[in-house]
Amino acid sequence: MQLEQIQYTIIKSNIKNLYIQIKDGRVIVKAPKHFLETQIDEIVRKKQIWIKKNLQKDMQKQERKEKYTKQEFIQIVEENVKDLIKLTKLKPNKVRVKNIQYAWGSCSNNKNITINEKLICYTKQAIRYVILHELCHLQYMNHSKQFWKLVEMYMPDYKNIKKELKQ
Repeated sequence: MQLEQIQYTIIKSNIKNLYIQIKDGRVIVKAPKHFLETQIDEIVRKKQIWIKKNLQKDMQKQERKEKYTKQEFIQIVEENVKDLIKLTKLKPNKVRVKNIQYAWGSCSNNKNITINEKLICYTKQAIRYVILHELCHLQYMNHSKQFWKLVEMYMPDYKNIKKELKQ
């Protein structure tokens, strides 16, 4: 379908609400089975500014270039993990680097930390922030005020660094 230069794919399923998703430079509209194409067109038309803005953000993310070799990136992660464990006294059972779709990092209930290999396109400061963020989850498995105070204690400017990851 085409609507004022916005091409999109419709996926109808047994859902209650319509969702617009931007993924890999494509606009995907997930709609309830009973929605008519005219209804979907109207909603997409109303959301046109949001769609264009988010398509542009998605394109910028795709254009990011790797700043380090894979070996350099692993070394940056390992050095920061070692340094931050020493600084915070928060020790995970295991730290691994892999491609994850849903986050920059994760911390499991088993105290295992995963760092997203896509951080290879970001600054050393951003990589360090993600590692610190996940280490702080060893103490607080949530995003409570105490959690953010702990992050801030070790990285007072974390809010500015965090912005880089949202671009």
